[in-house]
Amino acid sequence: MNKKIGFLFPGQGAQYPGMGRDFFEQFEEAKAVFQKADKILGEPFSERIFNGPQEELTLTKNSQLAIFITSIAILRVMQSQNPDLQPVVCAGLSLGEYTALVAAEKLSFEAALLLVKARGSFMQEACVSHPGVMHVILGLELTAVQEVTDPIEGVWIANLNCPGQIVIAGTQEGVEKAAVLLKEKGARRIMPLQVSGAFHSGLMQEAKERLEPMIRNTAISESSIEIVMNIPGDYVCLMDEMRQNMICQVTQPVCWQKGIEAMLEKGVDLFIEMGPGKTLAGMNKRIGVEVPIISVEKVEDLYAPVA
Repeated sequence: MNKKIGFLFPGQGAQYPGMGRDFFEQFEEAKAVFQKADKILGEPFSERIFNGPQEELTLTKNSQLAIFITSIAILRVMQSQNPDLQPVVCAGLSLGEYTALVAAEKLSFEAALLLVKARGSFMQEACVSHPGVMHVILGLELTAVQEVTDPIEGVWIANLNCPGQIVIAGTQEGVEKAAVLLKEKGARRIMPLQVSGAFHSGLMQEAKERLEPMIRNTAISESSIEIVMNIPGDYVCLMDEMRQNMICQVTQPVCWQKGIEAMLEKGVDLFIEMGPGKTLAGMNKRIGVEVPIISVEKVEDLYAPVA
């Protein structure tokens, strides 16, 4: 295959009980990932992934781990079934950035698993000590949204996923005030997101400060596979910059659309999304990406034509 392939990995919100179970039951490579995670975590965490309940799996401390483990299990099966399938670049949405770093051979599975466990726990605790909400704004450009949010205390831009879709995060009071003004400014629709806190905002500062020393002390390796990261929405080559982006990502916006466009500019002509859901394929469509994307979520997706 002569395609320039980009591997993509989903973030929090894609989880559901039973995800990855078909891979676990049918492929030793996937079973090994789930069992290794259970051993490192010191608990049968895979049982929570497969059996839920939903409200338990949705907790930030659980959903981040569950999506990461499931996505890596699917990746390992894809690699074993398609030995010649080699990406030129990897990227992941928010939490998915950790999966991407493993897929790009920059982080070990073990190191990433422990970072994701800490990240999920620290973010959940920050949600309790600094409660917040997230709203998606449809139909306004970034400058128009910033004109409203910048003067309001406790409101931040959190995600720039695709054209006309901007996520804001912050305190309940601040976000509700912004929502009223954005509606007046011409927003087509404003919807609250079903999340437990204000991710990618200043309310996560406590989580960022707790995670920083762990990231600083984690080994990152050189590899031939490139990585596109959320904060710059661009390729990152230096290991110190990778660490800094992982740290800042907890409180700063995800520039997903910019990252996809950077990969297209470098000639990526096939994307493969691995993990629960097909959210990233949907975003590619809204961005206007014309190159194909294959989403691998179930075992039957393995047999979709990769070309």
